[in-house]
Amino acid sequence: MNGLLIINTGGTFNKQYNPVSGKLYINKMATFLETIAKKWMIHFKIINIIGKDSLEITSHDRLELLTTIHQAKEQKIIVVHGTDTMHTTATYLDDAKLQKCIVLTGAMVPYSIDPVEATANFSSAYGFLYTLERDGIYIAMNGIISPFNKITKDRNEGKFVQQ
Repeated sequence: MNGLLIINTGGTFNKQYNPVSGKLYINKMATFLETIAKKWMIHFKIINIIGKDSLEITSHDRLELLTTIHQAKEQKIIVVHGTDTMHTTATYLDDAKLQKCIVLTGAMVPYSIDPVEATANFSSAYGFLYTLERDGIYIAMNGIISPFNKITKDRNEGKFVQQ
């Protein structure tokens, strides 16, 4: 896909286990996205910004994301984002009335622990961009791909569901 930009903001998708501290940390270098791209034998532009768990993302971080998207020449963008505040960021981007196709995705389980869900969510977002005919803000998670305001995280079930 020509003109595809991946903006990696962190989130669970990018977490790795630190055997010394016993804690998960965010890999800010997008090595997992590069691994996926190499297996698909394709190339897309990856920008790493913010590098936080979504619960730590601030208004300033969202402004940085918005500015990055605004300045991008690409019309089709995937944002890898943490799931806890994905909807908040989607709403923020929607309020900006951007003339681009933007799909937010992420993972409930880190790629480093089990790459299946993270890869499936990213793949869904990537494939969905091929079918989009109108600009807007979308979410691709757990096999559901919809405009952001038609999908929500069900915290009791631990997955995203259609509203």
